[in-house]
Amino acid sequence: MRRPHRPSGVRLAVGGVAVLTVAALGVGTLLVTNRFSWVAQGVVGAAVTSPAASDPAASVPTPGPSGNLGTPSATAVPLRVVSVAPDAATRLTGTAPIVVTFDEAVASGSAMPQVQPAVAGTWSQPDPTTLRFDPSVPFAPDTSLTVTVPSGANGVRAVDGGLLSAAVATTYTVADGALLRLQQLLAELHYLPVAFTPTTPEVHTAAAQGAMAFTPPAGQFAMRFAATPAPLAALWQPGVATSLTQGAVMAFEKTHALVVDGIAGPAVWAALLHDAVDQTMDPQPYSWAWTTMSHPETLKIWVDGQFVFSSSANTGIPAAPTPTGSWPVYARYRTQTMSGTNPDGTTYNDPGVPYVSYFRGGDAIHGFQRASYGTEQSLGCVELPYAAAAQVWTLIDYGTVVTVTA
Repeated sequence: MRRPHRPSGVRLAVGGVAVLTVAALGVGTLLVTNRFSWVAQGVVGAAVTSPAASDPAASVPTPGPSGNLGTPSATAVPLRVVSVAPDAATRLTGTAPIVVTFDEAVASGSAMPQVQPAVAGTWSQPDPTTLRFDPSVPFAPDTSLTVTVPSGANGVRAVDGGLLSAAVATTYTVADGALLRLQQLLAELHYLPVAFTPTTPEVHTAAAQGAMAFTPPAGQFAMRFAATPAPLAALWQPGVATSLTQGAVMAFEKTHALVVDGIAGPAVWAALLHDAVDQTMDPQPYSWAWTTMSHPETLKIWVDGQFVFSSSANTGIPAAPTPTGSWPVYARYRTQTMSGTNPDGTTYNDPGVPYVSYFRGGDAIHGFQRASYGTEQSLGCVELPYAAAAQVWTLIDYGTVVTVTA
């Protein structure tokens, strides 16, 4: 049967993340590890330009490297920020420093600029008029951060006591993680039926893995299993976001209790780089579902290099055909009521449809009671006998690619 009004599918998106700010961190998915600093996923807000007046912490200066604060003076010339480098238009990568330059010497021990959300790193004063931030690990792909130079009595202070009259905030967007590196990591961690062998052995540290997120290492891809079916192998394209890569991202999201949407956003990169450092492999075997529409129509399940299950199946009638192509499973229900409109305008309501795995819009693999199987009888779904559907349910999961061929 076909369940109407389902989403038309999922997408793999690398980048395109809206500016995130500390003011909105209570919303969305927040992931913090001891190696990387990451921001909430799917949160949008305005850039923070100065500490909130009601925030008690705003009245406490951030201590500088060493020394004493300059004494305020009524005649002191106000301090001014000459430049912040790189500028806001530059997308950050790796561990490149952020440098704030002033028109006067900054008092040793003055408050330091603030990085929000917090990023592991160190502020220093390499020369009298310069404050510099060096991240201790590469910035997280696809995230945003704001560097605020605080003003007023609790802000940055010049040697002669001059104060910054207004806070200066610069918001950066970190560069996208490379799609090729995403595929390399998914392959290395066994979320793909593909293996990746780097030309030079990788270093599994947070710094090294974080840097490679932007600059993928050289190496070779190869099928991980000796006998990979041609329709599955044809889905693999390095540097191209096919359904195979999308499904691998979804399987990774499911394993890490993230929103299963196939989007390689900040939370996915956070968990992926963490697993790359620890070499944490996919705990599940790799599975693929193949439906053939030549009579008798059949569904086969391939797991870790071999076909482990086969059953007669029904696909869509000519008025509501099952399309050919490949899509990852994006939603699953152990049982569900399916209702909608038939091609002739009549309606249907089928309660208790078991073992439902949606792979394309309203098309799903599921159990359904029929007098026979192996021909076109559904409204686009892949129907199975109840017992077969129960077995398939245990062999596939979120992200399993379903391929339909003629």
